[in-house]
Amino acid sequence: MEMPTHIVAVDALIRVVKEESGIDITVSNLIGVYSNTSTHKWYDGITDVPTKLMLDYRCKPVGGELAISEETSESCWVAKDTVLEYFTKTAFRTRYEAYLNFDGNIKYMEYITDPEFEIKLNRTV
Repeated sequence: MEMPTHIVAVDALIRVVKEESGIDITVSNLIGVYSNTSTHKWYDGITDVPTKLMLDYRCKPVGGELAISEETSESCWVAKDTVLEYFTKTAFRTRYEAYLNFDGNIKYMEYITDPEFEIKLNRTV
């Protein structure tokens, strides 16, 4: 099995952002690597949800028009000083706070979300 390269991940990010938001972006750098090591049942109550690895990148909008898609029911531009008010899930809010506080060093965080959000490891890579 061949693993995708960093370039493939960046190309996929650019494509998905365009598909889901209508916005064209450039990707500058990796800012965080996150592992959600919780295991819990999917909505069907049968299927196990596996551990997830997520990569967060700093991106800049360069074109396109903000829109909704099958993945988003509404979209809007939000001021940087109020954006955290929109997060309802602690894991997403924590990751976005890391983006807002990015100092040039890539962060690694392991956390669980079930039964409740808990950071297991938080360090600079």
